[in-house]
Amino acid sequence: MKTPAILSVLGEDRVGIVAAVSAALAANGANIEDIRQTIITGIFSMTMLVTVDEEACPFDRVQAELATVGDELGLQITLQREDVFRAMHRI
Repeated sequence: MKTPAILSVLGEDRVGIVAAVSAALAANGANIEDIRQTIITGIFSMTMLVTVDEEACPFDRVQAELATVGDELGLQITLQREDVFRAMHRI
């Protein structure tokens, strides 16, 4: 089952953020469909639309791997299923 998800990353800018997040996604069978990033006065912000292949790796495990990357780099990383994200932001 392929699950679309929204990944958000926020924290102090530093070298290697995109590489570390992308590597964790690839290692766990997730694909980047779209990506937006910006840096505002040293604060890095990135949003990705990804597809998690849950046959390759369960969604919860991908979340845990990304949380580890976030802890290592001092970043806030959140991965939410797209349907949950949209439901939370519906007016």
